[in-house]
Amino acid sequence: MPDLHDIRAISALFDLRADFLHAHPHGSGHINDTYCATFDQAGQRVRHVVQRINHHVFKEPLKLMENVDRVTRHALATLKAGDSPEAHRRTLTCIPSIDGQPYARDAEGNYWRVYPFIEGARGYDELETNEQAFQAARAFGDFQKLAATLGGPRLHETIPHFHDTPKRLEALEAAIAGDRAGRAAGVAAEIAFARAHAADCSRITDLIAAGIIPERIAHNDTKLNNVLLDDATAEGVCVIDLDTTMPGSVLYDFGDMVRTATPTSREDDPDPANISVRLDRFEALVKGYLSSATFLNAAELENLAFSGKLITLEVGIRFLTDYLDGDVYFKIKRRTHNLDRCRNQFAFVKALEASMPTMEEIVARLNPRS
Repeated sequence: MPDLHDIRAISALFDLRADFLHAHPHGSGHINDTYCATFDQAGQRVRHVVQRINHHVFKEPLKLMENVDRVTRHALATLKAGDSPEAHRRTLTCIPSIDGQPYARDAEGNYWRVYPFIEGARGYDELETNEQAFQAARAFGDFQKLAATLGGPRLHETIPHFHDTPKRLEALEAAIAGDRAGRAAGVAAEIAFARAHAADCSRITDLIAAGIIPERIAHNDTKLNNVLLDDATAEGVCVIDLDTTMPGSVLYDFGDMVRTATPTSREDDPDPANISVRLDRFEALVKGYLSSATFLNAAELENLAFSGKLITLEVGIRFLTDYLDGDVYFKIKRRTHNLDRCRNQFAFVKALEASMPTMEEIVARLNPRS
């Protein structure tokens, strides 16, 4: 991270109309550099999030910020039009730079942005209750519903083909052929598992291509800590971390909620033999999501349970690909870390397959149209 004293200079690039007091690193993200900065604004202490965009991961930060600015402006305008009493608390808002842009560049060429700090709410790295799962899923549904009415040109793809699972499978085949780390012989079972699920990989992309499932604006990174929950009421207040907000399928968002919220063990547990699906947690997600995602069509509803299996399979394929490539993308803490992650995800795919009839029954029972 840059020296903390730089945050004063960075803040001066934005139209904050307040005096910088101090700042400290904030949050648990691994991509961007994030600070909570405190200012004096006409005698009142106010906080803002000051964040450096990682332009090595996000190659086109101007397009990224155009997406974020369009989505958040539209969300704020829609909330205000609906007389929301907390419109500015229920969406991120880009503070303009002194040049009137939703970002600023420092002397080293880094891209920065500033948001008002959402007070009285926080994200949870691990969910503690089914009510939290319900609230987070409802908040993501609200976010998608707001984004669904955004007009104008198509959003930019900040990471092209991010959830294109067939292309992830193609990348795996290339990694197998290249075998750069000399590891392919030791993961024959995992390779066979991925290949056996090729039809699952293309199910959603085929439906999108056929026009049966619509392309929509999706968040694309719905870890449950990307929703802030109110400290007093536990209500889902604001969806954050919008860097991957772009065209896609809303099923990818729900699927990642299932992948991260419903397994009974950690993603990198080296012994996934006993992993299973928390069906109570899954039901809470479905209830919360369907209470707000009222725009879904019949095909999206039919594939809601399947989406968790798809995204878990996709992430497992990505872990296996990185392991074969020599661990060049995901950070690891041990030599077999990516392989452990892959095996965990594939074991969870099996658990989801075993639970699929029950999960589909849950969706059908809670579907307001059935």
